[in-house]
Amino acid sequence: MTTTTTNRPSEFAPTHTSPIANWFNDGWITTRRNLIKIKRVPDILVFTTLQPIMFVLLFTYVYAGVIEIPGSTYTEFIMAGIFAQTVVFGSTYSGSAMAQDLRDGIIDRFRTLPMSPSAVLIGRTNGDLLINSISMGVMMATGFIVGWRIRSSPIEAIGGVALLLLFAYALSWVMAFLGMSVRSPEVINNVSFLILFPLTFLSNAFVPIDTLPTPLKIFATYNPVSALVQAARELFGNVPPGAPEPTAWPLRYPSATVLIGVTVVLVIFVPLAIRKFKQITSR
Repeated sequence: MTTTTTNRPSEFAPTHTSPIANWFNDGWITTRRNLIKIKRVPDILVFTTLQPIMFVLLFTYVYAGVIEIPGSTYTEFIMAGIFAQTVVFGSTYSGSAMAQDLRDGIIDRFRTLPMSPSAVLIGRTNGDLLINSISMGVMMATGFIVGWRIRSSPIEAIGGVALLLLFAYALSWVMAFLGMSVRSPEVINNVSFLILFPLTFLSNAFVPIDTLPTPLKIFATYNPVSALVQAARELFGNVPPGAPEPTAWPLRYPSATVLIGVTVVLVIFVPLAIRKFKQITSR
């Protein structure tokens, strides 16, 4: 008796479709892989949702009584800053996850498959985009509970959410590149903390820029996170009434500043991350 065996084709096996269609298919498969990982390791989602709730409650109930915002409440002032801080720090998961995959040998498995080199990175950053979207939803719901309100139109509010997520998505590519460069989840967490901590706290996220000393005021004015927070406040309608009109270009045109910055980051770091991945998988 003779038996025949059939090999199950890989999901990444090339098809007769166009290269662009294959690229989208590879990206979707790796994105699905990361979403399934979240489902199997629910701790990721639990802590992702608990952290924004903690920050909202901490800043609105602990600091609201000691920080005064003329013409507004600290709750409405602070929410845009909490949104920005959460999505910025949420982007670090791309770096630590890439470093963890390198340590666990998952990348060695991917290198044997007929897939686009950028598919792993696309799946990683897309997965983190979903996590940040969930965090945004949780924060907005918690904000409504503690008294935060959207004072603008629905279209502007959607634009504010989109701008925050787009900024985080661009940072995810930066963190993915760093994660492949250091190859250790512990190291990437320390590196990202050293970079992102001053960017978020030396900004207009938690206090008005005018209250800062002159050197810090200059840094905060041209800090990209300040532009992101200012854009979110404007789009959500949370700019304090009577607040002085910013004179510096990044804060006077914050949405344009964020879009330009996101474009520059993606143009630089998407090719760098893909090239770094090719170098790793070619060893």
